[in-house]
Amino acid sequence: MPRITAVEPVLPPHTYPQERITDALAPLLAREEGAERLMRRLHAASGVEQRSLALPLERYAEPRSFDTSNGLFAELALDLAERALKGALARAGLHPTDVDFLLFTTVTGVTAPSVDALLVQRAGLRPDVTRLPSFGLGCVAGAAGLARVHDHLVGHPDQVGVLLSVELCSLTLQHDDPSTANLVASGLFGDGAAAVVVLGDERARAHRPPPGAPEDPVGLDVLTTRSRVHPDSADALGWHVGSTGFRIVLSADLPRLVAGALPADVHALLGGHGLAVGDVAHWLVHAGGPKVLDGVAGCLGLAGEDLERSRRALAETGNLSSSSVLHQLADLLETGPRGDTVLLAVGPGVSTEVLLLRPAAQRAALAPRGSVGEAA
Repeated sequence: MPRITAVEPVLPPHTYPQERITDALAPLLAREEGAERLMRRLHAASGVEQRSLALPLERYAEPRSFDTSNGLFAELALDLAERALKGALARAGLHPTDVDFLLFTTVTGVTAPSVDALLVQRAGLRPDVTRLPSFGLGCVAGAAGLARVHDHLVGHPDQVGVLLSVELCSLTLQHDDPSTANLVASGLFGDGAAAVVVLGDERARAHRPPPGAPEDPVGLDVLTTRSRVHPDSADALGWHVGSTGFRIVLSADLPRLVAGALPADVHALLGGHGLAVGDVAHWLVHAGGPKVLDGVAGCLGLAGEDLERSRRALAETGNLSSSSVLHQLADLLETGPRGDTVLLAVGPGVSTEVLLLRPAAQRAALAPRGSVGEAA
């Protein structure tokens, strides 16, 4: 089975406390009577303590066309993508020329050639690397992207796959949108990127860790994945795309929709491996906001500590869209996973993606001596 062996989370250099961001954005967004009071209340209740932004905070006062914002995305996304890609490969003890399959995802900018194509020469990837750029999956793409890399490697077990996510949510800021959804989004989303190196089963068994790394198998095996698009929910989350760029669609019904649809998929995914919710050691849930996290915890019957990592990610970085669960995944690998992990995210559609992960060392320990599993 494919193995997640390294993750590199990346943030842009401009990091500010939530209160300072609110102070800077309030004159731009909250011009109607009572709007500033509402905005400050929503920002304070967001669960976010600080965020990293693609640009210095004072530059968000500049009016920008979609053309200008998208041009900034093309420039800044490439830098973050290169940092994340090279960092993840270095952690895995691999080189850019080792990459066989690259899935790039974003929902905050559009370029052609896509960022992954521009990285081929810039980052030293092979000209024959198989690429798959993705736009539109939104916040679910961190989980869905991992699942699709997994699917590719099931059919190509000797290959190295990489998921690369870059989300510059702040560049979508809409000055002329007084809606509650825009006020919520202006206090919730941050900027960031992440790269995940995944090895096919044969490549994982042959892989040797970089110098100084533990000799025991490092990483998480992807046991199974599950996808769903939920009916009658297309208007709950996404973008309206127009002349000013991406205008947020964010329904107050989203937590309820997630809570109603998610349990059946999670229970089915776990049941297929003889597991129940209580058997899961770690939960990596897209940090979509306090109400989304509360909805997930409530519908699955999770304890408060089960989502501590997800709530901490929200506090430290805000909602990073597709990069959110990948930053949590990096933290889990850094601290050392013990036991099974469920990684899940929610995106436009409304769509959900759930993955079941297991420590590679656990698989090796359970394998009989001399077996293929032991070599893994």
